Amino acid sequence: MSTVYEVEHLHQPDGWLSPGYVEIGEDGVIVSVSGARPPERSVERLNGFGVPGLSNLHSHAFQRALAGRTEFVTTARAEDNLWTWRKEMYRMVDRLTPEDYEAIGALVYLEMLQFGMTAVCEFHYVHHLPGGGAHANPAEMSDRLIAAAAETGLGMTMLPVLYAHGGIGKPLEATQKRFAHSVDAYLKLIETLHARRAAHPNLNVGMALHSLRAVTPDEVRAALAGMKAIDPGARLHIHVSETTHEVAEVEAGLGARPVQWLLDNIGLGPDWCLVHATHLDTSEIAGLAASGAVAGLCPLTEATMGDGFFPLVEYHAAGGAFGIGTDSHYGASTAAELRMLECGKRLELRRRNVIARPDRAHAEREVHSGRVLFDTALAGGEQASAQGGGGLIAGRRADMVMLDAGSLPLLGHGPQTVLDAWILGGPQNPVRDVMVAGNWVIRDGRHPREAAIREAYRRTMARLVR
Repeated sequence: MSTVYEVEHLHQPDGWLSPGYVEIGEDGVIVSVSGARPPERSVERLNGFGVPGLSNLHSHAFQRALAGRTEFVTTARAEDNLWTWRKEMYRMVDRLTPEDYEAIGALVYLEMLQFGMTAVCEFHYVHHLPGGGAHANPAEMSDRLIAAAAETGLGMTMLPVLYAHGGIGKPLEATQKRFAHSVDAYLKLIETLHARRAAHPNLNVGMALHSLRAVTPDEVRAALAGMKAIDPGARLHIHVSETTHEVAEVEAGLGARPVQWLLDNIGLGPDWCLVHATHLDTSEIAGLAASGAVAGLCPLTEATMGDGFFPLVEYHAAGGAFGIGTDSHYGASTAAELRMLECGKRLELRRRNVIARPDRAHAEREVHSGRVLFDTALAGGEQASAQGGGGLIAGRRADMVMLDAGSLPLLGHGPQTVLDAWILGGPQNPVRDVMVAGNWVIRDGRHPREAAIREAYRRTMARLVR
């Protein structure tokens, strides 16, 4: 039988219901939403603010183990950037076992849930044994992450990565052999993972190309054709334009900037997510926005790596879609990522409320930055993950996050300013309860498997960090 919740304040696409009544079926799908209590039905009261769960559109789960471990310089690496950080990452990759991978993944996914994310797009590229040999089960490492998501209850869009070269015209480095596939072997892995969906109802499978540095144009086209044959609606992700170094390498090797090359040679559409897209020229901003593809922004990672500023204001003004990811997991906070996105641009442009634009049709209407940031990231994340959530409306998967109105950041706030307070206010986490597909996986901030997940991670790190 379905369950009806009376939510004190319920987020809706065009505002709030106070209270709102949401009916959820046994299949985890929202049956109805209303501002009127359903007659002759018992209801469960939920105090606080009910908002949809966000999809985290870009994650490398294993990199959580590096957070806080590369913040130093030496005379040998006085100039530190993404490429010097990558050497530290490769050293850790060489030691990772499947058990490590699952333990790290479970902790990361637990953190995501506790901060109000209900699904993740896992950009997964550590496929093989050290040295490049195959596991007895070629999907071993993928299966470990799927198991970690299942243990926590997080929805997952698995994005196995095609990674074939160490740069344009360059062979793979020794560590990168753990990442590499031929196109044919890669498509076999995709088919294997598609078969896993029968046992994992919150699992989706898409395709990721590591970057235009790591796959050739012919490999891009062959992989896309194979993916379309397996699943015509699959989500397609790729790293692009994260650094000026990458832009220069692709321009020199392929004759165009990365996003422009994709626009001209592949044809982008709403099934694409371009991760980072940090360095865009005017033509790329217009083309990416018009294509309907999602820009996958990872503000905290991009900041910690020193990548540069995404042209947020120009891209948003052009109607471009974006969502957020936590990438290398310097944090798992929805609010912290969106705060960095907005406030980074405020610092650069030296003005406030850069994402919000006045409503010309309603001159007196207040347009709130928190609401714009949340709703845009909500739509972009769902588009990139295709998880079926993305809104507390009938027919969507019931992914709901309850924010505690008594928490310090939200204390004294009502619906009009609550998202501003959460995203741009104090650092305390107001997420109290989290539902995924109709099931409560976080209650009062806690997960039933939390102690075991923390202990497994602690043991893993004791072995990895010597």
